[in-house]
Amino acid sequence: MIDYSKILNKTVLDMKPSGIRKFFDIAATMDEVISLGVGEPDFQTPWEVRKAAISSLERGKTKYTSNRGLDDLRIEIANYMKRRCNLTYNPEDEILVTVGGSEAIDAAIRALVSPGDEVIIPQPSYVCYEPITRLAGGIPVIIETKAEDDFKLTKQQLLSAITKKTKALILPFPCNPTGGIMEKEDLEEISEVLSGTDIMVISDEIYSELTFNEIGHIAPASIDGMYERTITVNGFSKSFSMTGWRLGFACGPKEIMKEVTKIHQFAIMCAPTTSQYAATWALRHCDEDVKSMRSEYNRRRRLITKGFNDIGLSCREPLGAFYAFPSIQSTGMSSEEFCEKLLNEYHVAVVPGPAFGKGGEGFVRASYCYSTEHILEALNRIEQFIKKHK
Repeated sequence: MIDYSKILNKTVLDMKPSGIRKFFDIAATMDEVISLGVGEPDFQTPWEVRKAAISSLERGKTKYTSNRGLDDLRIEIANYMKRRCNLTYNPEDEILVTVGGSEAIDAAIRALVSPGDEVIIPQPSYVCYEPITRLAGGIPVIIETKAEDDFKLTKQQLLSAITKKTKALILPFPCNPTGGIMEKEDLEEISEVLSGTDIMVISDEIYSELTFNEIGHIAPASIDGMYERTITVNGFSKSFSMTGWRLGFACGPKEIMKEVTKIHQFAIMCAPTTSQYAATWALRHCDEDVKSMRSEYNRRRRLITKGFNDIGLSCREPLGAFYAFPSIQSTGMSSEEFCEKLLNEYHVAVVPGPAFGKGGEGFVRASYCYSTEHILEALNRIEQFIKKHK
């Protein structure tokens, strides 16, 4: 009998499964569940985008593309980054098309991090940064962002975390799960701290189009002193409602992107060809579709935030992404207990805050990328649950 525990990679064995999927999988086995658990837009991919994909198949465009991605798509990504972020990237050697933003994050971390290097990761944040860092042999250095700071990374927190071993900083804003964003003055302080160092920044901007303040998203690479040290990661899943198309991209200095592309070349070869044709159309023609979806998310955002506060679960206004992060501390339950009881007793699925880092204890994540009726019914059931356990 083979003892697989002695054969498998110990780093992988020590990894915990995603806390997001746990409650989603349980909910899938139950009847009449209202789920606010998964961050997937309820909008269909715009029809003209789907039509472009169908056309590419009808024309037999089913072969590999170059490792970097279709020329036309990289040109459109460069145009998009210029008009949306005022950033200039050369499509030839500073842009890589990837299998979702997740692959871009993985390849960027692996390109930068050697065993023993430290990577600063603000949490609560998306679940992948810490395990990918460990898989690369790096050491995650966790900064717990605070509700009283609107879950921003502060200058002082960053100063306290930097050591001689610091190789990279993850900037996960707009943030899943907190809805926190970094505004221009916040990023200028981060740039000031990093000035004179060789610390690189991986900026995960997958929710960049879902920013709800007056100014909109500010790309870290657009801040003085940040362009040459920043790898920008983005994609089509959230902004264009293209989750299943699995398409993302990374932009950065050509010297860095050359190495990121090597990893992509050997691990992936190229992103799905059909998805690339669809995304090219999306970038050329779908700004208004994105604007329309953002407007609807903004309406739902206001609805769910007010709803949580009205039923006694303190919820700061999320200014980015499509998640609310209410505090459940007033219930006296842990996040895990709250979510399990809510699911079992009232068939509502939300995600425990600690799934996104220890700093998430006392909070739960609720996605509002669902219909108004769906959100209102969930809030009604949560209110009944709160009254029952008061």
